[in-house]
Amino acid sequence: MAKMTFKERFLALLQGRPMDQVPFMAYDGMIPTEALDEVVGPGRIGLLRWSAVHRIVSPNCRMVVEPFTEGGLRWERRTLVTPVGTLQEEKAFEPAYDTGSIRSHFVKEPKDYDVLCAYLEDCQVLPDLDRYYRDEAELGDRGWPLVAVHRCSWQQLWVQWVGIEDLGYHLVDDPERVERAIALMQAQQREIFEIAAASPAPFVDFPDNITAPCIGPRRFRKYCVPMYNELAGMLEERGAIATCHMDGDLKPLWKDIGACKLRGLDSFSPAPDNDTHVAEAITMWPDKRLFVNFPSSVHLREPEQVRQFAEEMLAVAGRSGRLEIQISENVPHSVWRTTLPIIAEACEAFGAV
Repeated sequence: MAKMTFKERFLALLQGRPMDQVPFMAYDGMIPTEALDEVVGPGRIGLLRWSAVHRIVSPNCRMVVEPFTEGGLRWERRTLVTPVGTLQEEKAFEPAYDTGSIRSHFVKEPKDYDVLCAYLEDCQVLPDLDRYYRDEAELGDRGWPLVAVHRCSWQQLWVQWVGIEDLGYHLVDDPERVERAIALMQAQQREIFEIAAASPAPFVDFPDNITAPCIGPRRFRKYCVPMYNELAGMLEERGAIATCHMDGDLKPLWKDIGACKLRGLDSFSPAPDNDTHVAEAITMWPDKRLFVNFPSSVHLREPEQVRQFAEEMLAVAGRSGRLEIQISENVPHSVWRTTLPIIAEACEAFGAV
């Protein structure tokens, strides 16, 4: 088979066509492209860039960002100002990849949902295909824009706005306020779906960061699965697919993931870091592509053990035509220069699919 570009190879994966090899990709920006090419070699690792086909404007609200330093780390204080009040978040950034971690969420008590809802009601969803086309042009044959809609409501609340512990208390103490925010998020999400469904993107991702302990099967079925199925059905009409970023423990959700209309799991993070093996996933979910994050802990093993793990993953799932290996979660910074070339070599040696 003739050598394919990364763009051609990943599109073939999405569409179920033969490929010259299992795709090996990385999230754009995690590691500088120049460094990737120098260490891994030109033409050996593709790129997926977070993108969108919509944008949000809120004419009567604004976000004020204040950077500061604490404990030797970069921090950021963000204040959401609305006509009915303000909310404040604080986030710290680790030095290796500059990844942010929320230390204090916007919503801290039930009355804060009134401010959040005022912001959500003020938001307007607008098309932004220019961003998609710009990202596609800049990536060229190197990869694809990873077009994202918003997280589903439960995930959006606990990841972005509230925090999982407070959200649990708020749902018991003041369910009407929580459900009002959820309804507004779902209405906004459906507006985004309409734009995504009309776009040229061959796949659209829910950046949900699903991990079973923080949602559970009941809430997964209530808040996520209907939205997944809705967008997937809209995309199917033009031959595109819906995927979801599921990077946590998934075992309690196995049956529901299998039954939903998603056709891909992005950043699927398998054992030993989480509770689902690639061999289990490829068998349980025969209609789903697996965009598998190479487990971060495995990068810390000896080089021959890294190679063995990559070869075992390829052996159990590579011939399915539904496997992509990716770097989509932080790799221990001291070892990627050793491990990424090994994974690239394993994919190349495995051959055509």
